[in-house]
Amino acid sequence: MLGRRPLPVYLFTGFLDGGKTSFIRQTMDEGQFKDGLTTLYVICEEGEESIDIIRLGESRFEVRKIEDEESVSEDLFRGFEKEVRPARVIIEANGMWDINELLDALPANWQLAEVITTVDSGSFEMYLNNMKMMMTNQFLYSDLVVFNRCEEQHDRAMFKRMVRAVNRRAQVLYETPDGEVEDNVPEELPYDINADVINIGDEDYGIFYIDVFENLANYIDKTVCFKAKAAHPKDVKVDKMFVVARPAMTCCAEDIAFVGFPCEYADNASIKNDEWVEVTAKVRAVMNRQTNEPSPIMIAQAVVPTAAPEEEIAYFM
Repeated sequence: MLGRRPLPVYLFTGFLDGGKTSFIRQTMDEGQFKDGLTTLYVICEEGEESIDIIRLGESRFEVRKIEDEESVSEDLFRGFEKEVRPARVIIEANGMWDINELLDALPANWQLAEVITTVDSGSFEMYLNNMKMMMTNQFLYSDLVVFNRCEEQHDRAMFKRMVRAVNRRAQVLYETPDGEVEDNVPEELPYDINADVINIGDEDYGIFYIDVFENLANYIDKTVCFKAKAAHPKDVKVDKMFVVARPAMTCCAEDIAFVGFPCEYADNASIKNDEWVEVTAKVRAVMNRQTNEPSPIMIAQAVVPTAAPEEEIAYFM
């Protein structure tokens, strides 16, 4: 028996009043779904904005609502598909629900085509401080993150760092209250990138880590100095190679991950595993086989044992 035909799924995530419905309505008005095909539109929450019946009819949208998180199941989605026979699916998710549970419930033939997360800039830091895991879990799957109602006082560079700390492939856009869209926000770095030796303060490691990946060309052949933990992973079998990294908190205290760089050093055998070191190194680029993109590598000139930073965990804010 042949399998079910693939259904592309466009998933819109974000907290209430983050702009999900407005983004969907704008997409409809631009004609992206006016091809005569039927769209199943699954709504998991009711915000202040809504899409009028005329728009829905013109674009051949069939609406189904899910009132509570406990109702989410593969059987429910399959029932919607059987009733509507859509060519594609749009899901407007509820930001307070577990995004992983929602994704796990999608039928096998429902294939994610794009995940778009919309965020209200004014409430972002409040959600970040109080529901960080819920917020960052949405970033984890996002292809595009749009910060709405973004004004001058909002720290756009920090917004971008928080997204890229979780998901480096996500595109980040900022929409001002008057509708202008920006995507190129320069980072105001807390260290001198033009110094002979770029000294990275202990508290600035997270910013350095994101920026060197984001703007690798700015660091090539420059000398940097920073503190990190040394590690000799078993899967690193290249001579003179080890890893320097620091524990970092991307969403919560229960989700600490080590973030860092491969490091080439002639005397790497003298470096103890799990030892804090001060690394002075030139930054070079190497092709990452997983992403097929250049990634930073440290060519160490000196690796010296040192005391741990006062705050060992790196942050991206």
